[in-house]
Amino acid sequence: MEMLQSADFWIAVGQIIMIDILLGGDNAVVIALACRQLPPHQRTKGVLWGTAGAIVLRVILIAFALTLLQVPYLKLIGAALLIWIGVKLLVPQDEDEHANIQGSDKLWAAVKTVIVADLVMSIDNVIAIAGAATGAGTSHQLPLVIFGLLVSIPIIIGGSQLVLKLMDRFPIIITIGGMLLGWIAGTMAQTDPAVVQWVPQTKLWGYGLGAAGALLVFAMGKALASRAAAPTEEVGR
Repeated sequence: MEMLQSADFWIAVGQIIMIDILLGGDNAVVIALACRQLPPHQRTKGVLWGTAGAIVLRVILIAFALTLLQVPYLKLIGAALLIWIGVKLLVPQDEDEHANIQGSDKLWAAVKTVIVADLVMSIDNVIAIAGAATGAGTSHQLPLVIFGLLVSIPIIIGGSQLVLKLMDRFPIIITIGGMLLGWIAGTMAQTDPAVVQWVPQTKLWGYGLGAAGALLVFAMGKALASRAAAPTEEVGR
């Protein structure tokens, strides 16, 4: 239980929960779409089994990601991907991206749809959560991931609609989330085995690189969002 007394552990848990809310809110939509054609008495089973399968698969993927991040240069690649994921959060997205999720009236077919769709949609979650876990040291990363995911599940399933409405009403939440991913990217890049001998491994440097990553996401996201909005404004004139 020593890990529960670590400030880094709880900071990472908070980051994982926020990542899951920001990047995993769509999972609740996928679950609803995949199970919408089930008989009413089977919908709860479809949601529970589909969610359980998706979470187990995600833990396995994150375990692999945590191992791979020990390979030189992969943390740098992961950091670059996190920057891009954070930027995408700040740029308006297509509203019809879930149109191809097919429902089923068979329980296990619906469960399979939930798991496969979650796998395809969770690559960004896996990279982001693995990056957040690396900030808590090397000894408790997988237990941290499992703990963070377990805490996130009821938030995603039970409160996703509320969270989505809050994001619509307070866009600053999305901006903060994107900058958080930039922060994680900067701190993760600091500990890549290929650069540890060149970059001081101090918290001050970590904070500096984290802040740089957060500001980079903010600047790129706002620039791309403005560019995307420009044609719309011209058409309206």
